[in-house]
Amino acid sequence: MVGEHALARNGYFAGVDEQRAADLNRALVDDSIDALWCLRGGYGTMRILELIDYDAMARRPKPMIGYSDITALHAAFARRSDVVTYHGPTARATLSTFSRESLACALVHGGDSCGAATHARVLRGGSAHGALAGGNLALLSALAGTAYAPRLDDTILVLEDIDEAVYRIDRMLRQLLLAGLLDGVRAIVFGACTNCPEASDDGARRLDDVIAEVADVLAVPAMSGAPVGHIDDQWTLPLGAAAALDTDRRTLAVQPTLTIA
Repeated sequence: MVGEHALARNGYFAGVDEQRAADLNRALVDDSIDALWCLRGGYGTMRILELIDYDAMARRPKPMIGYSDITALHAAFARRSDVVTYHGPTARATLSTFSRESLACALVHGGDSCGAATHARVLRGGSAHGALAGGNLALLSALAGTAYAPRLDDTILVLEDIDEAVYRIDRMLRQLLLAGLLDGVRAIVFGACTNCPEASDDGARRLDDVIAEVADVLAVPAMSGAPVGHIDDQWTLPLGAAAALDTDRRTLAVQPTLTIA
């Protein structure tokens, strides 16, 4: 089923806030709907956070799949409904074999939807266990100071972003540090930063240097270049599920979760 207002228009939104929230809430209480698969990243997700029926999601948890600005919904459902949601490709995407297999593993077969990140770069060695958390860095930093900011203690924090300069990534990570949101994080996995320069304009600071610096402050293992984010080949991550990171092997193993099959 496609939301009633999916084709509505209000500027760059699919309808006014109340319409978009109504579509989501209707899906949450409809027993014929087993999962919620977002069509797009969702510029306006933060605008509807206070209109969502979180009790409905808690009463009958449903997988919700999406990424980018959908991070706001992932964080809000984790805080208010205490459910696992899925950071994965949008419904309008043409799935690569890699992405399809990970998505099916997470939502149909109930297996480990991650595995080896062959091309990842080790920024700080070590291993860690914790619940998966995170998503789009810009959205996480925008949620800082709100009632929907995620609790990240005892988590493996997975991050991604798009169209951001190195100094802005640095600033957003510092915001999370200064807000205390990274206190208790056990590891950092940075995925793709699509259309982001590898280094600052003067070449003095690389993106990996900025991420490694935060890992050093937290004294946690970290790697970058994992298959997460605005890319064709991406893992589907069950946010809230238990996971284990081994940077020496460049692996992220996820505990199987409930399926919709």
